[in-house]
Amino acid sequence: MYQRLRDYITARVPTDDHTLDAICAHFTPLKTKRNQLLLQYGETCQQYYFVNKGCIRLFTLNKDGVETSRFFAFEGGFGTALPSFIEHTPATEYMQTIEKSELLQISRTDFYHLVDTVPAFGFIYRQILELGFITAQKRIYGFQGFDALEKVQWVIQYQPDFLLRVSNKMAASYLGLTPSTLSRIKARL
Repeated sequence: MYQRLRDYITARVPTDDHTLDAICAHFTPLKTKRNQLLLQYGETCQQYYFVNKGCIRLFTLNKDGVETSRFFAFEGGFGTALPSFIEHTPATEYMQTIEKSELLQISRTDFYHLVDTVPAFGFIYRQILELGFITAQKRIYGFQGFDALEKVQWVIQYQPDFLLRVSNKMAASYLGLTPSTLSRIKARL
């Protein structure tokens, strides 16, 4: 259950087995159902998740009930409602697993304990933040000038499995398109 996490860490920073064991000891396994909510709007996020199998989605819901997907974490990635987790404030989004998933969860307290006391984990956290920032910037700035086809091409280039794993409705909301527009573009590719 912990091998994917161990591989994730050692691929990014040289880490001995003792340190890996210490890090993994702070994570607990969690199996979820399809569409299981991990965090409700307004709750304060207390957990960070590593995805062994499945997918986590972060999304907002407007007053008309329309969902907008903001982030997806697939196998071998981390996911949480980062603003709520960092600031320890109520979340302005929902977090759910969109497939039956196998996660490793770590509490906010344990997470920051590792960041502060285990240099390898602090390095991993910095990489998570940097990668998240870069991906968000590419998506935001790229999407501002992209037409619908270019948005789909962008996601195929940077997240190749995305359209195969996520429903058209969720993918369209992530790309800022209607589901019918996304279907037409996918049919042309």
